[in-house]
Amino acid sequence: MRWLWIALLWTLLAGCGDSSGRPAPPLGAELARTSHGVVHVRADDFDGLGFGLAYAYAQDNVCMLADFLLTVRGERSRYFGGDAPPTVGKNGEYSVAIDYLNEHMFDLRNEDSDFFFKAYLDLEALRAGYARASPEARALLRGYVAGYNQYLREHRATLPKACHDAAWVKPITVDDLYLLIAEKAIHASGQVFPRQILAAAHDPEQARSFGAVWPRDWSNLGLGSNGVALGGDVTRNGRGMLLANPHYPWFSTDRFYQVHLTIPGRYDVMGVSLGGLPAVVIGFNHNVAWTHTVTKALHFTTFRLQRDKTDRSGRSYLIDGDPIRMTERVVEVQLRQPDGSQRLRRKTFFYTKLGMPITVPGVPVGPDDIIVLGDPNRDNTRLLDQWLAIGRAESVQALRTTLVRIMGLPWVNTVAADRQGQALYIDASVVPHVTTAQFLSDCMLFSPLLLFDGSRSACHWGSDPDSPPGIFGPARAPQLLRRDYVANSNGSYWLTNSRQLLTGPQPLGYSPLYGATAVPQHLRTRLGFEQIDALLAARHDVDLDDLHGLMFSNRVYAAELILPDLLEACDGTADVALREACNVLSAWDRKVDLDSRGALLFREFWPQALALPALWAVPFDPADPVHTPRGVAPAAIPALLAALKDAAQRLAALGIALDARLADYQVDRRAAQRTAVHGGIGDIDGVYNALHMTGPLTAQGYGSVKWGTSYVQLVAFGDTGPVAHGLLPYGQSTDPLSPWYADQLPLYAAKQLPRLPFTEEEIQADGNFRRETVSEK
Repeated sequence: MRWLWIALLWTLLAGCGDSSGRPAPPLGAELARTSHGVVHVRADDFDGLGFGLAYAYAQDNVCMLADFLLTVRGERSRYFGGDAPPTVGKNGEYSVAIDYLNEHMFDLRNEDSDFFFKAYLDLEALRAGYARASPEARALLRGYVAGYNQYLREHRATLPKACHDAAWVKPITVDDLYLLIAEKAIHASGQVFPRQILAAAHDPEQARSFGAVWPRDWSNLGLGSNGVALGGDVTRNGRGMLLANPHYPWFSTDRFYQVHLTIPGRYDVMGVSLGGLPAVVIGFNHNVAWTHTVTKALHFTTFRLQRDKTDRSGRSYLIDGDPIRMTERVVEVQLRQPDGSQRLRRKTFFYTKLGMPITVPGVPVGPDDIIVLGDPNRDNTRLLDQWLAIGRAESVQALRTTLVRIMGLPWVNTVAADRQGQALYIDASVVPHVTTAQFLSDCMLFSPLLLFDGSRSACHWGSDPDSPPGIFGPARAPQLLRRDYVANSNGSYWLTNSRQLLTGPQPLGYSPLYGATAVPQHLRTRLGFEQIDALLAARHDVDLDDLHGLMFSNRVYAAELILPDLLEACDGTADVALREACNVLSAWDRKVDLDSRGALLFREFWPQALALPALWAVPFDPADPVHTPRGVAPAAIPALLAALKDAAQRLAALGIALDARLADYQVDRRAAQRTAVHGGIGDIDGVYNALHMTGPLTAQGYGSVKWGTSYVQLVAFGDTGPVAHGLLPYGQSTDPLSPWYADQLPLYAAKQLPRLPFTEEEIQADGNFRRETVSEK
């Protein structure tokens, strides 16, 4: 193969790049494409692997990546003006808007986004952290920079329409990658509080004031995922199996990208990378398959600090009575003016040893108190090494060892299965070291904001000997290893296997920051466990077809729980309109398949019904979290019928038949393509295959998909290697002219999961196989 000749040439020329200062050999890699543009990168080392991955990613997503790098650099205002919002895609084009967090917490104009990222991401600390990274991680980053820049040199004149001739598409440095990875790390911490951080800065121009609202639900970020690992005791061949189903944005820079990375004899991993990250974050190798779900754990706390009243500047605070002065930094942002000129804006941001000050009105603190945000992921530079180590693991036990050793995952659970038939769940994410005892003590000042008394060092984060400072070590993290199954759908670790509820070490259990126990689970979690338990009760020779059926069952668990009682109550109604609605729901298949008739009516009815008080006849039972609560309380029936009639009237007002097909109103529109898509809301209605649309129901439908089922991966282990099927519904590329722009949407609509070629023989046997060699020039 050509890549072997390149590797041999590099070896022969190795003397040209030694410590004497002679030039290093050129970087290069072999890129193969199989069906749907799936990328297979082969190289001799991690430098080459990074080079090839960046080159391929730029082929498919150069405009989106270049645009998003402006965000993390704090340069959006320089090119687009301070008052403009981040790029929001239209008609299926890419977006860099961070608009999927709860209550639109990151709905910022460019100027505010620039100040936030420049102030919050500490480039010097990131550089220091990556100086301690592994040689492989540093090489991967170097190669990625070189590969992206090589692509720009070769294709500057032929970039896609979205960024053709754009001055903001420019070469990158390794610092840009540090910032890009850091942005992913703070999704569940710093990025929850941008307005509050900006409000605490000193602004000499006294620009706009930021609002006083703050979110009450800090968990899951509005995103979700399903993960199931089956052990050898329940599978047909006695080996492990995995279902991976993350629910992420379809258009933003948190899109997944299908890639296979190989260094012969050293590294061989396939799956998806995330938003330009130079690593496989969900995937499989020869012996292990893994996925992640957004954890229920919390990844920050806040602290109250008392000002030192002897410092008239107000910029000192007290810890254990000792004064400490805040550090400060002036941040500058260039603002493009209407005439094309630039105006410089400055703000001063402050920093304490416990975190950055934030302004959060309505919190019960004194006038001389400071609230600061403690974020253990702000300087987390271990992500890349963590995913590289996961990709090398030869068993789930070895995978757990890598998590224990590195502790780099920022805000996700891990669910994994291996060839030996083991199934693992672990929340080894970065969680502040705050014990249950601290929660129960007077250190806790205001629980809705996780506010602790920062003026006493006894109330600060602790540490474990086997973890980085300030976070819990793996011995205190929830985890479960079994040979039947483990699963997670963004619920608490407590329900990981219905036969073994996790409560943590006695007497106080795991830290409350890991999530609540003995509480009702959302309906998507309940349906997942109901489906798994029913499958295993029927047979213990499960195969990939069974996992495929579980993934795309499209059952609406809320309907299964409520319709028997509701339809029985309908029998006595004389209301014609209500009777028609009841008849439609009675005939409905209780699914959200394309041809389901009645799904629209139930979807419009259920959120109003779920909000009713005292809805359930059988209350929640902590001993049976999968099947409780259930049944309709008789007293709730009249209100339910009224809600159903109201939903029917709303559909009629829109001109939509009560028994309209879901496919006619739940559609993804991009460029000239219109694709009907199946799936439901998820947590609210209890649909495993979750999709969130861009808007409420109108006469034209719900709009396009905003986020939801974004990757599906089924993996088993055969005699000679992994047997994997996967699907990226929105496709590999954000360029509407690319053949891989929307080619997988019809597969999703048909519930088809293509086989993923892993071995060299499988890759070359693919009907759409093609190969090229890319190198530095």
